[in-house]
Amino acid sequence: MPAAKGLYYEEAGQGEPLLMVQGLGTDHLGWMLQVPEFSKHFRVITFDNRDVGQSKQADGPYEVADMARDALALADHLELDTYHLVGMSMGGAIAQEVALLEPQRLRTLTLVVTFAGGGNWASERSRLWSEIRGLIDHETHLDWLLLFGMSEQFYESPERVAYAKQMMRANPHPQSTEAFQRQVDASGRHETRDRLARISVPTHVIGAEHDTLVPVWKSKEIAELIPGADYTVLPGAPHALNMERAEEFNELVLGWLRSAGAGVPVDGAGQQHVASERPA
Repeated sequence: MPAAKGLYYEEAGQGEPLLMVQGLGTDHLGWMLQVPEFSKHFRVITFDNRDVGQSKQADGPYEVADMARDALALADHLELDTYHLVGMSMGGAIAQEVALLEPQRLRTLTLVVTFAGGGNWASERSRLWSEIRGLIDHETHLDWLLLFGMSEQFYESPERVAYAKQMMRANPHPQSTEAFQRQVDASGRHETRDRLARISVPTHVIGAEHDTLVPVWKSKEIAELIPGADYTVLPGAPHALNMERAEEFNELVLGWLRSAGAGVPVDGAGQQHVASERPA
């Protein structure tokens, strides 16, 4: 499959490596409320998936597994022999494929509001979402993403909604229509349910009770398919729990990592890089 030539990434902190993978249509800024806290304990690496942010755009279709190879190429570039891996939403699908491709490199695996597949239903959902994206303008698309991500309670504060919309519109590297369509199409074809039993790395699956984008039972399904996985549901939380419920989310992730024996408290300064990518 065609692939981007490089991934934009940033680093913050020192200690055990923590590689974080964001979801559909979201660049590394999606972790902005996690990096300051996580980097107190880990060497945090965030990056833009292909077709979003400052990473290269693809010139044709690809699969989630190709995006997993992108993440592995970044790990190679950074000379990470082993690392902790956190994936959210589509990033959780990517993280599943990473765990299946090179399980020996993972210290722990954290899968947040994600899915293991959906068959024909998922394919049809992605097809319709792709078509709708082609019919609406960029600002309307961002409004839909915010609506899918946040809770009813969030929308009771017009000031918070206005601020969130302003922040989304201010992103200097907006995703193109075609790039979003390629990502959503790949997500619709993702399927790991027949392979998740192979994962033996310590795994934490996190669901959000009020997630309207990826229903919480999709997280439960993953937890039941990965032997020995821990499963936590954040009560009342929406899909974008890392933004709307950042403090609780951060403690949930870090608390489990601590229980798994991970993390050394340190301070560190952020860095910015562009890495070359392993061919898909």
